[in-house]
Amino acid sequence: MKREKSSNIDQIDPKIIERLNKLKTSIEHHRYNYHVLDKEEISEAALDSLKKELVDIETTYPQLITSDSPSQRVAGAPLPYFEKVIHKVTQWSFNDAFSEADIRAFDERVKKNLKAAGFNGSENKKEKENKKDLEVDYVCELKIDGLKIVFEYVDGKLVTAATRGDGKVGENVTVNIRTIESVPLVLNKPVNIIFEGEAYMGIKQFDAINKEQKKLGEPLYANPRNVTAGSIRQLDPKMVASRKLNTFIYDIAQFTKNEKGEVRKDIDGFTPDNQLDELKKIEELGMRVNKHPKLCKNIDDVIAYWKEWQVKSKKEDYLIDGVVVKVNSRKYQDALGYTGKAPRFGIAFKFAAEQVTTILEDIILQIGRTGVVTPVAHLKPVLVAGSTVSRATLHNEDEIRRLDVRIGDTVILQKAGDVIPDIVQVLKEFRTGKEKVYTFPTHHSDCGGDGRIERIPGQAAWRCVVLDSDALSKRKMYHFVSKKAFDMDGCGPKVIDQLLDAGLIHDAADLFTLQKGDLLALPRFGEKSVDNLLESVKKAKTVSLARLIISLSIPQVGEETAYDLEKYFGKLKEIKKATIEELQGINGVGDVVAVQIFEWFRSLNNIQYLEKLLKEIKVEEKNPIKFDDKKDGVVKVEKLSGLTFVITGSLSKFDRDEAKEKIRTLGGSTSDSISKKTSYLVAGENAGSKLDKAEGLGVKVLTEETFLKMIS
Repeated sequence: MKREKSSNIDQIDPKIIERLNKLKTSIEHHRYNYHVLDKEEISEAALDSLKKELVDIETTYPQLITSDSPSQRVAGAPLPYFEKVIHKVTQWSFNDAFSEADIRAFDERVKKNLKAAGFNGSENKKEKENKKDLEVDYVCELKIDGLKIVFEYVDGKLVTAATRGDGKVGENVTVNIRTIESVPLVLNKPVNIIFEGEAYMGIKQFDAINKEQKKLGEPLYANPRNVTAGSIRQLDPKMVASRKLNTFIYDIAQFTKNEKGEVRKDIDGFTPDNQLDELKKIEELGMRVNKHPKLCKNIDDVIAYWKEWQVKSKKEDYLIDGVVVKVNSRKYQDALGYTGKAPRFGIAFKFAAEQVTTILEDIILQIGRTGVVTPVAHLKPVLVAGSTVSRATLHNEDEIRRLDVRIGDTVILQKAGDVIPDIVQVLKEFRTGKEKVYTFPTHHSDCGGDGRIERIPGQAAWRCVVLDSDALSKRKMYHFVSKKAFDMDGCGPKVIDQLLDAGLIHDAADLFTLQKGDLLALPRFGEKSVDNLLESVKKAKTVSLARLIISLSIPQVGEETAYDLEKYFGKLKEIKKATIEELQGINGVGDVVAVQIFEWFRSLNNIQYLEKLLKEIKVEEKNPIKFDDKKDGVVKVEKLSGLTFVITGSLSKFDRDEAKEKIRTLGGSTSDSISKKTSYLVAGENAGSKLDKAEGLGVKVLTEETFLKMIS
C-alpha cells in the first residue's frame, strides 16, 4: 500500500476502517483462544498473516493506530530507564508453611481469629445450627515461580503494568508486558480494575534459550524465573517479545470504581463473594487463569492437594514451588484482614525443598562390607525434600578436595526424591577461620588386623588393609539377607546382631540351619515372629545364580556385574574356573573387577564358606548365552538386546527392582548412573537430576507408559 499523507480520518475509506476493526477483533479473538484458553482455531501462520495485513493498513494510515492495537505489543525505541510507580493497592506477600504441622497451625489460627471476630458456626446453611466447630473452606492454587506483576486497566484498557518492588513502589514495565500475548490490551468489559498475577517463562522455552546460549558459547541461564525477571527488566521491548513469556492472573486487588470512586452501574453484581468465583470473574474478563485451582472443604483436603501436586508439578511446562492456600469466603477474608506484611487469610504452602543450607559438624569414616572406606558428613539436622536429614555422602577423598569442604563449613545440601543427600557447594563467605581441613587417618577400628587403611592404587577410594574384622563380617551378613541378595524378609540387622550375640550363627550359611527351639529362647522372639523368620529363610533356600553372586560381597562386583556373569557363564562352576582373560572379555567387567573375581574364588576361606553355603541352598542356573567373540562380550538375542536402561523417579505399575528384573529378562541391562552409553532413561513421577543430565547428554527419555509398551 502507498502511504497516505492525510491525517484526517474522515477522508479514509470507511471500508478500510471497517476492515481494520475486523482485523483487530479477529486477531484479539484468536490471541485469547491460543494464549488464554489453549485453543487453536487457525494456524499460527494464518494468524501471522492477519497481523501483517493489520500492520500494512496502519503503516499506510498511521492516524488509525491506537494504543490497544495488536500491532502495538512491540513498539518504539528501547527505554532509557524504568519509571517508578506508586501502587494504588499495597502489595502484600504471603507467609510460608513448609510442613503439615505448619499448615494445620495456620488452619487453627484462621478459626481462632474468625471466632474472635464473631463467627461461631458453619457458613454452609445445610449444616446444623447447633454445630460447634467452625467449618472453613479453602481454595488451593498452584504457586507459580515467576515474577509478580500488577496490571491496571481503565475503562477496560491496559494503562499500567508494574513490578511488585517493595510493595508500595514498583517499576513501570508496561511496554514490556504488552509484548506478552496472554495479556489482553483490552478486557471483555470496560471496567476500571487492578489485577495481580505472575509472569513466567515456560520450561520448554527456557531450554530452547539455553541451547542457543550453548551454541554461541555463552553462559547458561540458571532457571526460568531468573530469565523472566531479567527479560521483564530489559529496556528493549523487542528483546522481551523474543523471550515468549506468559502469565497467570490470580487476584483482583481493586475493581468497579471510576475516577470518583463510584461503582459503575453497568457492572453491578460483579463483585465475587468468594475466591473461586473471583478466579472465574478474572477469566471472564479475558485474563489467563491457571486451570488447576481446587475448593477444599477442610485442611486435610488441602494437604492431599499439596501432596498430589508435589508429584504432578514436574509434568507442567512452568515451575511450581508450592500451593497458595486462601480462605474461600470473601466475608471471612475481610474479617481476617492483614498483619503488618501478609494476609491472615492466606499462606504459601511450599513444596519440600530439594536444596537447603546447613552446617557440616564432622566427617566420619564408614567401612563398607567389602572394606571400602567412605567419608560421611555429619550435619546439623535440616528438613530437605520432605524429610529431616543429618547425614550426607562425601564419596571419597577427591570429592572432599574438590569441594574444599571443611568441618564447620556452611554447605548447600541437595536431595532429589529418594536419592542419598549430596553436598553440592560450600558457602565460603560464611567461614570464620575456625573451620578444620579434614585429613584421612591411617587407621580405623572397624578394619581387621591393626586397623590400617590405605588409598586404593589408581583410585580415589580408601580401603582396609586387612578384611577380617567383626564389623565387616556383620555388614556382609546384613547384605546377604538384603532384598537384592537372598531377600530374607524379617531378618534385618537387629536380628542378625541378636543371632550373632547369642552365638547361634557365625556366618550367613548358618542361617539355614536355625531351628525353632533355638529362636524361641531369645528375648523378644515370640512364636509368630519365629515362624515368620523360619518361613522367610525357607523361601530363600532357592536362589538365582545372580543373587548368589550378589550375596558373596566380592569386591567391585555390584548388581549389574552379577547379572552379566550369570548371562555369560550360566553356571557357578564355570565362573569358579574362569580365567582373568575370560572375565575381562565380558561387557561391563574391567581389568580390576576381573582380578577381584578371579582372586575371590581362589581364596581358601572363600572356597570353604561357599562349599558350606551350597550344602544348604539350591542355585537356579541357566544355560550360558552364546557369544561369538570375547572382545564383543555376550551376544544377546532378546528383545532389549544391547540396550542399557537407567530408572529414576517413582513407577506406578511396579517398583524399580521389578522393572530392572524385567529389563534383564528381555536381554537388556541396567545402571544407576547416566552416561553417553545409556540407551534410555525411564522417568517416573518426581524424576530428579538424572532427567536433566539425560537431556543434557541427549539420552532418550521414556515415560512409564512408553516403557511399558516397549517391554510388553
